[in-house]
Amino acid sequence: MNMRNLESGGGAAPLGAKAAATAIDVQEVSLTYTSGSGQQVVALDRVSCSIEAGKFVVLIGPSGCGKSSLLMMMAGLRQPTQGVIRCMGTPIAGPDPDRVGVVFQEANLYPWLTAQKNVEFPLMLRKTPQAERSQLAREALELVGLAKFANSYPHELSGGMKQRVSIARGLVHHPSVLLMDEPFAALDEQTRLTMGDELLRIWQRTGQTLVFVTHSLTEAVYLADEIIVMSARPGRIAERLQIPLARPRTMEMMSTEQFGQLRGRIWKLIQNA
Repeated sequence: MNMRNLESGGGAAPLGAKAAATAIDVQEVSLTYTSGSGQQVVALDRVSCSIEAGKFVVLIGPSGCGKSSLLMMMAGLRQPTQGVIRCMGTPIAGPDPDRVGVVFQEANLYPWLTAQKNVEFPLMLRKTPQAERSQLAREALELVGLAKFANSYPHELSGGMKQRVSIARGLVHHPSVLLMDEPFAALDEQTRLTMGDELLRIWQRTGQTLVFVTHSLTEAVYLADEIIVMSARPGRIAERLQIPLARPRTMEMMSTEQFGQLRGRIWKLIQNA
């Protein structure tokens, strides 16, 4: 499968479909772990939600509410204590890059590998033939606007460029779902805003389902089709908000009364959750 297939849908529901497919289905998921002092901590308590294919959904809530844990369970990198999470109708029993790609807060690039080789790395682990993985990596770097930097090493790239390489690595398997755990948190404000626009461009081209964790209310409103607001620990879903802002999004929207009202409403929900 090449990038042209991904851009034409790649498993995501086509825009305007009469019956929207469910990309992620979370049913009665709880997570309990043992703290360093030996106490049982309930991080998530009976969380249920479904995420429509092709949507940009943001998870937001107070620190420690379990939103990153929920994201890692969607990725198959952590297992719930109870409940089940399905992706495209099938339970997530472990990491499955064909269905779910993950981008973390830190780019975590190998400093001795070029951008091209960093993107190729997960394909190499799966023993994808050299010619195929080189082509797939080039296509992914082209999609994130870094084709000219394929042979650059991480120390030669800016923070935003490193994170684009990380996004390309998450896209290289052509997953139907891309999960992102505060990927822009370490960036300065100007770069963060630019990366938000870049991410929207990539998402609109691929048609993937995107689930994005952030602490930034402004970022959440600017990016999302829908925002899932979580309560303080034990994490539960406090409310789901549809974001009625037109697309494509523009920076000018941030200064509108509507944007401010949405941001204020989310803040009140987090304070009262």
